[in-house]
Amino acid sequence: MDIIMCGVGGQGTVLASRVIGETAIKQGYEVRTSEIIGMAQREGPVVSQVRIGTELHGPLIPDAAADYLVGFELAEAVRNLDKLNGKGRALVNTHMVVPPTVYLGISQYPDKQLTDFLKEQISGLVLINANELAAQAGSTKAISAVMLGAFVALCPDIDGTGLLEELLTRLPQRVQEINTRAFKLGKDFVEGETR
Repeated sequence: MDIIMCGVGGQGTVLASRVIGETAIKQGYEVRTSEIIGMAQREGPVVSQVRIGTELHGPLIPDAAADYLVGFELAEAVRNLDKLNGKGRALVNTHMVVPPTVYLGISQYPDKQLTDFLKEQISGLVLINANELAAQAGSTKAISAVMLGAFVALCPDIDGTGLLEELLTRLPQRVQEINTRAFKLGKDFVEGETR
């Protein structure tokens, strides 16, 4: 199973990919990962590649080979769409991280066109506003928990209970309850969408 996870710095993309990888290792799979982090620590492009299986030879996923695309940010999901295979599933956060040039009026963020493009290209697409669900859980910083919960609902091969436990071991005690709620909200949302 090959998973592309993409977003921008500060959203928890790298944390989420490491949690998935570690959970898969505990399930007995081999795991290979690769991360590309943009020059800006906050809001720079971030891409994590997670390969799970047996007899894996390298961490990089070839173009058109990923089984899952997990997009933490709309434009970054479109930018990495070439990695998804024809039958792949995509989970995309509809919340936009708008570049400074948009605020300055120099450029525009074509969110409707990006969303329409994803709908045209991917039959197995689930759109989710992870930021909104994280806020409902108690903190907009819990985006990665929402996305992980949503991913578990899409991917039955990953142990959901183990994934949540792995996430919580990486978080301070004071935010574990919020992240548990966020995980459940993401999972419940996707289960409702895919019924």
